[in-house]
Parts: sequence; structure tokens; C-alpha cells
Amino acid sequence: MAIATIAAVATKPSSIPLLTRKRPKWIFTPLAFCSSSSSSASRRKLILYSKPGCCLCDGLKEKLQAAFLLSGPPSLHDVDLQVRDITSNPEWERAYQYEIPVLAKVLSDGTEETLPRISPRLGVELVHKKIAAALIQ
Repeated sequence: MAIATIAAVATKPSSIPLLTRKRPKWIFTPLAFCSSSSSSASRRKLILYSKPGCCLCDGLKEKLQAAFLLSGPPSLHDVDLQVRDITSNPEWERAYQYEIPVLAKVLSDGTEETLPRISPRLGVELVHKKIAAALIQ
């Protein structure tokens, strides 16, 4: 009898209003665990000059994203990577058409400094170390 009552209650729509509340919309980013006190002004910035269909660019982008997720010193969790398509800007295309992928760091005054070439064939740990060293300089 108790089973029949439970089944009847479970199949019958409840007259008790469900508590509905808006849940926060979560967007996963590798930086989600960082403290909210860090402002975007204090974040380090890298620019990857690339173009569609460039397999070297895609390989380096994947290695960089994986390197940013590695834990341990030195941390790269505060680095923003901006990917720029050189075909969208004639100046970038002239400057980098034969050099891509090109990685540059944004200095505190807003200027860019091109970093030494990082091969997408390197392991993620070595890419992590090279980027960390370049950002310290």
C-alpha cells in the first residue's frame, strides 16, 4: 500500500510551488579560480599573430593554452592571450605574412615586444618555461 501511495504522489503534479531562483550563469575559463581582486590592468598580455589555415599557428595556440593551465611556479594563470588574424589588418599582414606564428608581449606602456620564436613542436612544459621567462624580462 505504501508503494502505491508513493507512486501516486510521484506521478501526480505537485501543488506545492517549486522554489525558483535564478542561478548564476557560469562560464568556464581557466582563470575562474583566481581571486576577483585581480584587475584586468594587472594581468599580463600576449598577442599571437596568426591567420586562418595556418597549422603552425594552430599548434602554437593549443600549446599556449595548455601551458596556461599548468600549475606550479611560475604561474601563467594571469596571462591573457589575444589572437590576431593578420588578414584582417593590412599593416599586420605586411609585417608578419612570412613570419607567423608571431608571439608578442604587451609592455606596461602599451607597446609590443616580439618574443623569440617558440616552436609548436616543443612540449607544453618547455613552452610554459619559455613564456614565463619571456614575461619576467
